[in-house]
Amino acid sequence: MDFLLSDIHSDLASTVDAILTKADMPTIIRAHAAGDPAAVTPVREQLAEAGICGLIIDDEHGGSGAGVTELVVTAEQLGRHGMPGPIIESLAVAPKLLADTGQHLRLGPIAEGTPVSCAIETWQPNAADAQAADQVYLLASGTLSVARIASTAASVDPARTVSTVAVDTVLVENVDSPAGAVSAADLGALATAAYLLGLGQTMLTLAAEYAQSRKQFGRAIGSFQAVKHHLADVAIALEMARPLVHAAALGADGMVPANTNVLADISAAKVAAADAAYLASRQALQVLGAIGYTAEHDLSLYLTKTRALVGAWGTPAQHRQRILNSL
Repeated sequence: MDFLLSDIHSDLASTVDAILTKADMPTIIRAHAAGDPAAVTPVREQLAEAGICGLIIDDEHGGSGAGVTELVVTAEQLGRHGMPGPIIESLAVAPKLLADTGQHLRLGPIAEGTPVSCAIETWQPNAADAQAADQVYLLASGTLSVARIASTAASVDPARTVSTVAVDTVLVENVDSPAGAVSAADLGALATAAYLLGLGQTMLTLAAEYAQSRKQFGRAIGSFQAVKHHLADVAIALEMARPLVHAAALGADGMVPANTNVLADISAAKVAAADAAYLASRQALQVLGAIGYTAEHDLSLYLTKTRALVGAWGTPAQHRQRILNSL
């Protein structure tokens, strides 16, 4: 099986990267953390114009009609820049959840860039960045509802909040996913895995650049073998996790043999990507030292976001248990 990206995927990644690079995302992340979620609105509008916000929404309802492979390519670029807000929920979870439950008329605003958040029992019972969303959906006890925010708490990531939500308006009762089918929560886990890959890549880049410029004993610290080995371990972890993410995306798109356990593949991708990104955060901080954790340095934006997302859309323990159950 070929996991190499096609020219179409490379062009998609370049488009998203160009939009986010031009936007100066570190400044937007800091504004979001300071209580200004509208700071990211112009970027979201540009992504919507490029068809990114409605990537997996079908053409009939205003989307691009793309697949999960395109979704993970996009999510990795969003992670490279650390785009704040309920981006995974808007890009992956809500479109899948609403389409699966027949709520297609609610997809149009999402494709146009309206941010939404979701909470799904077991996998993500609290809604991320619900205060920055125009709509919050809750799937609990087999019932899909529009939810209201009950309470909100800060997370380790200053640019991310988590909210407990309660039922406001019931939309669909007796929601039941077929056994073995990829659910909205699974798609959230896979998109989060891709986002974490992007975060890990950015932290590796920041650490490598610092290692080349910082000097000790008259030499760049990147010339020391211990530093090289730390960064090489990160590069290997990221490169080993990326094919797992791409393979799981192919599975979710139905492009694998029928006997493939796609859900276990998604869990493997989430675990590997989370471990790789967390390793990147630890090693980058070791290379940069205390300056890397200061609010003034961009590395801190990605360190805290990584820690917050390791347990998003399924904890490592939950996903490891699913892999174990599949063996």
